[in-house]
Amino acid sequence: MQRQRGAAVSEQVESGQTGVFEALVGQEAVVERLRAATRAAGDLLAGGPGEGMTHAWLFTGPPGSGRSEAARAFAAALQCPSGGCGACGACHQVLAGTHADVLYVRPSGLTFGVDKTRELVLQAASRPTSGRFRIVLFEDADRATEAASNALLKAVEEPSPRTVWLLCTPTAEDMLVTIRSRCRQVTLRTPPTSAVVDLLVRRENVDPEQAAQAARAASGNVERARQLATDPEARERRSEVLGIPARLDGTGACVAAAARLYELAEAEAKAATAGLDEQERADLKAAFGEGSTGKGVAKAVRGASGALKDLEEQQKRRATRIKRDTYDTALMDLVAFYRDVLAVQLGARVELSAASHEGDLHRVARASGPESTLRRIDAIMLCRERIAANVHPQIAMEAMTAALYQG
Repeated sequence: MQRQRGAAVSEQVESGQTGVFEALVGQEAVVERLRAATRAAGDLLAGGPGEGMTHAWLFTGPPGSGRSEAARAFAAALQCPSGGCGACGACHQVLAGTHADVLYVRPSGLTFGVDKTRELVLQAASRPTSGRFRIVLFEDADRATEAASNALLKAVEEPSPRTVWLLCTPTAEDMLVTIRSRCRQVTLRTPPTSAVVDLLVRRENVDPEQAAQAARAASGNVERARQLATDPEARERRSEVLGIPARLDGTGACVAAAARLYELAEAEAKAATAGLDEQERADLKAAFGEGSTGKGVAKAVRGASGALKDLEEQQKRRATRIKRDTYDTALMDLVAFYRDVLAVQLGARVELSAASHEGDLHRVARASGPESTLRRIDAIMLCRERIAANVHPQIAMEAMTAALYQG
């Protein structure tokens, strides 16, 4: 009976009726490939050749395409006896981030150093304790420093038995050529709007019209679409950002617009980190016995000061990363606005992500030509580069808004 039930679950997983890959939006080719690799992994564990399975994978794709979700689903499928049923303990643990044989790595700051990488390599070399594989799921692997990448290369070159590396990065070019040559690449595409709408309606219970607006605004970025569909404040912030081009009528307006753009990004980043920071500090203090009584408690609480200082440093690095990501989101919203302006100027029949500001789109389009629009897009991209190079964001944004005004 148990074997029949397992066979039935496997059949459902293979047919796509259920399982861990269901959450991947518009990635049918990727899902098919990962299912084949999962079958090959089972063959490998059974003593077969396991053709189609390898020890290192590189998941790439544009922001919001779901590369980290794909890697996590693949990790769950590899640990699942049924190939990713989505219902067993192994699947639930991997998806929840609690599986003992899956190491989850997401750099909290802008970079990931060599010391942490060496520690990770040592952890990855151990045999699995309860799962079928020892898996390292490394999100934002492109944040690894050069020295860290070299340490990672050695682990990928000489893999331990039953250890699987899943590296996630926007593009393969973000990784050392020697690393990507030893990985099997999985490239995710930008999901179509219809697939994102279906996800929002089916899984988030969003009104279809609201879901369609959010999906168009997000240009295929699933997480951004989910945020815009469910968070009124996020929609309001985006609307204010999209209103900036039409307000640039002088030098003073440029300075004010840059200040407001900076203020919006700072507020969003603060909202994203405040609650999490407070909870982490409370959990750490509780772990060291704060609020308790008894012998040795006072000494333990004094010992918590060093750990609390380390936590605060980690939180600062995370806050910096989140701020950078928030600035980038706002700037890419502006890029989307001018891309729509260019489409209007060229008469292209494409879906407009800034359709909610159609009046502004047409006014800006009439007041300038395509060449000017391209220069403005270049100015926004230059602002992104300057912020990445540690120019103060508000100064970089002031230069950008001045360039947008001048055309």
